[in-house]
Amino acid sequence: MDAAAIADRFALGAAPRLSDGPVARGKQGAVWRLTTSDGRWAVKVPFHRDDPAALEPAAAFQEAATAAGVPAPRIRRTADGDLFAVVDDVQVRVYEWADLAAPDPGIDPELVGAAVAALHRVPGFEHTGPLTDGDRWYADPVGPARWDALIERLRAAGAPFAADLAALRDELVALESWLAPPATLRTCHRDLVADNVLPTVSGGVCVIDWENSGPAGPAQELAFVLFEYGRADPGRARALVSAYTDAGGPARLTGHGDFSMLIAQLGHVTELSAGDWLRPNDRSPSRAHAEAWVREALDDPHTRDRLDNLLAALR
Repeated sequence: MDAAAIADRFALGAAPRLSDGPVARGKQGAVWRLTTSDGRWAVKVPFHRDDPAALEPAAAFQEAATAAGVPAPRIRRTADGDLFAVVDDVQVRVYEWADLAAPDPGIDPELVGAAVAALHRVPGFEHTGPLTDGDRWYADPVGPARWDALIERLRAAGAPFAADLAALRDELVALESWLAPPATLRTCHRDLVADNVLPTVSGGVCVIDWENSGPAGPAQELAFVLFEYGRADPGRARALVSAYTDAGGPARLTGHGDFSMLIAQLGHVTELSAGDWLRPNDRSPSRAHAEAWVREALDDPHTRDRLDNLLAALR
């Protein structure tokens, strides 16, 4: 990529130097570091070209969130105000650089709780319209028929984790009986996994990868975060929710339906990652990558007992 052209399109300063290769890689794209006279910048290159208009709502939410104090990188738009530029036939977007540490589910739960509370208090992002097909990812079940068909395909292909998924199948279907519509809707991040809520070298947290933002229930996102960072530790669960409440977070956890986002999203992620094992792609370039992604759910599953224990810890 042409560092000078990127710096010119986004007005990033003089003497641009681009990293020799990507410094980070996610499921949606790779990130390069650009250094100029004005500072350091994260240049994100999606694996497949994004529709700028489709991502404008998520970008507007991220911009409002950072303005409201949510710890997240600021978006840098082009000199013309666009979200993306095409340089050397490559679509790129730019963010302020943040010095981040490796993902850590054991990150300070109070920092996570306070960050999620700030995210849920961003003004002007209440949602009243219907959910789109894309939004259903966070609400709908995979369903027993699709689980059964997937397991059969994996068995036939010799997937090393097929037996483990088959053993968990009844639990996954039972969890889907808990699904309930959110009581209220507002724009949420919808992907607050440990890969996207990262420790900073200065001791804080930073929320990244906002592209999946959209309408969801704040309580359901809080329950997702509760499992991701609380797991089997009641003390961490209480600390996270207490920090969320103390920071003015509006959601309260009351029952099984609050875990709907967690159940739906992890179900779809498990289905997607298993499908990637069958057909590797840019998101999962090898079967080893795909299996590691599947194993995140299979080796540390979100069972009904574990979720009940998390709720009990809050009472």
